[in-house]
Amino acid sequence: MTTAPRPPLDLGATRRVGFRTILIREFGRIMRIWGQTVLPPAVTATLYFIIFGSLIGRRIGEMGGFDYMQYIAPGLIMMSVITNSYGNVVSSFFGAKFSKHIEELMVSPLPSWLIVIGYICGGVLRGLIVGAVVTAVALFFTRLSVHHVLIILSSVILTATVFSLGGFINAIYARNFDQISWFPTYILAPLTYLGGVFYSVSLLPAWAEKLSYANPILYMVNAFRYGFLGSSDVPIGVAYAIMLAFAAVLFTVAVMLLNRGVGIRE
Repeated sequence: MTTAPRPPLDLGATRRVGFRTILIREFGRIMRIWGQTVLPPAVTATLYFIIFGSLIGRRIGEMGGFDYMQYIAPGLIMMSVITNSYGNVVSSFFGAKFSKHIEELMVSPLPSWLIVIGYICGGVLRGLIVGAVVTAVALFFTRLSVHHVLIILSSVILTATVFSLGGFINAIYARNFDQISWFPTYILAPLTYLGGVFYSVSLLPAWAEKLSYANPILYMVNAFRYGFLGSSDVPIGVAYAIMLAFAAVLFTVAVMLLNRGVGIRE
């Protein structure tokens, strides 16, 4: 009895199913533990608005020609996007390594670049969800006008992409849970707080202002703020060039590391 030949494997369809599966898993993870992924940023943002906006903001007055609470609102939204997009990918991918189911992805017909994009989309999705929640919180405290909607959307997506890629690379190198927390604690948090979230760098001494321009988060926060207020401490073109450059370099590095099996096959 002759066995009928199997139809050729549709690689494109297989990749689409695999990519969709990663997205569904990441979205399900975000929604399943919403008390850890969505609620804490809303509570934290509320505290920032009460303490810095209402209490301290009354003494500060205006910042950059705007009410202080209105000025810091875009920065607080972007800060939540940065921390949550980063945290989502670093915890999700390291969890896949820890539970060993990343090996199933590595032997699947999915190319490394598609696996990276899948996880990055999960990080961007969480960043956008949390950003929307924090924006809703901000509207209880201040008025947010929209100056350039395309700049708002593109800057937040690019920023979430950059830090999702950063979280992916951190997860690749991490060997234990302690190693996924040192970068956010000792590098990401200081850069974020010194990135113009709560103040205009024009108020700093000359040496500190020049030093601030070496902080990439300054450009991301100001691009996002420009979308709302039409005001920025840095040229918008430079901000986009930096965001695009970081996204391209980090994506290339992430794919290269995954191809080599760094932190996975060792």
